[in-house]
Amino acid sequence: MKYSANEVIQYIQEEDVKFIRLAFCDVFGRQKNISIMPTELRRAFEYGIAIDASAIEGFGDEAHSDLLLRPDPSTLTVLPWRPEHGSVVRMACNIFASDGTPFEGDCRRFLQQAVEYARQKGAQFAFGSEMEFYLFRLDECGNPTKLPYDQAGYLDIAPEDRGENVRREICLTLEQMGIQPESSHHEEGPGQNEIDFRYSDPLSAADNAMIFQTVVKTVAQRNGLFADFSPKPLQDKPGNGFHINLSVKLQDGTDKMNCVIAGILEKVKEITLFLNSCEESYQRFGSDKAPKYISWSSENRSQLVRIPAAIGEYCRAELRSPDPCANPYLAFGLLIYAGMYGIEQNLPLPQPANINLYTAPASVRAKFELLPRTLQTACTFAKQSDFVKNCLPELIAQGYYQKANL
Repeated sequence: MKYSANEVIQYIQEEDVKFIRLAFCDVFGRQKNISIMPTELRRAFEYGIAIDASAIEGFGDEAHSDLLLRPDPSTLTVLPWRPEHGSVVRMACNIFASDGTPFEGDCRRFLQQAVEYARQKGAQFAFGSEMEFYLFRLDECGNPTKLPYDQAGYLDIAPEDRGENVRREICLTLEQMGIQPESSHHEEGPGQNEIDFRYSDPLSAADNAMIFQTVVKTVAQRNGLFADFSPKPLQDKPGNGFHINLSVKLQDGTDKMNCVIAGILEKVKEITLFLNSCEESYQRFGSDKAPKYISWSSENRSQLVRIPAAIGEYCRAELRSPDPCANPYLAFGLLIYAGMYGIEQNLPLPQPANINLYTAPASVRAKFELLPRTLQTACTFAKQSDFVKNCLPELIAQGYYQKANL
């Protein structure tokens, strides 16, 4: 249910809510929040709650340190793991400067602008995510280890799959929060799991991806485990992917999905820095079904883009390169802009690569462009990209360039 500000205030009063978490993320997708009391909620809606931007990486320095959080009432959700009486709720926020103007580094606003740009051009995007994570044991002091919770494999069942009850608790918690998971299963790595989401509008999909990681980590901790979303937790085992499914509908009813995919394929090298944002991200490429080449196919899981259903209104594309360290607001927004570029240029889709690129001869693989192989290479492509300059705010881009060159 989507609430208005007045409805949220009434709900807080009637349901004995004691704490309101105002949630946002930095430019790298790291989650942040500040808790306020119910008496401060009206002020939060009208004026915003002040934070110190200079203490948040990528948000600026001491010269421009005051920012304001304004909650989006439509994102209200109860945190089920908190007490039933004196409960805690959460709302996603947009960020403003002290003079009331939108903050350039607000990644949620960046996605909102991308959605609006597409809408004005007669296009409506939808996203669904598939996010993988490992469950590791804790040591006697409660610190994470690299000991997997089980040794099960892809789609195994209990008792080999020890994560079954954890995934069940995660899915039920998400449902209590109004978020609908589609499926869950054990993945290929030991202790590795995956939970997939239904399609939704881009902003809801990104908000839900942020909440999802919080829920997984919270439920894992309650079960004496650590949930690891890093791209390559175990060097000799499959990495964690953040597979992004997307589709588009045009007001005139034409099918431009091929153009969308072509646009993403053309721009992917330039935006990889923002889809794969840490050194470890690039250790995942080229093994265990993680892509290495810029290619597409209808069914082949060694490709960068896979099209599971390529005909009619159910046509969608799956981008397989991103990992869970990506900021979903930036990832979805950049994919919208890349897709719209493909539509506006009426780009033709290259020939499919219906081969296994892991085992193909070198002479065949040489015909395909490579994804960036290091964080620094990805940074170079992004810096040289007019596409990135034109669609991504300079403050956000500079945060990634500075991080990549450390």
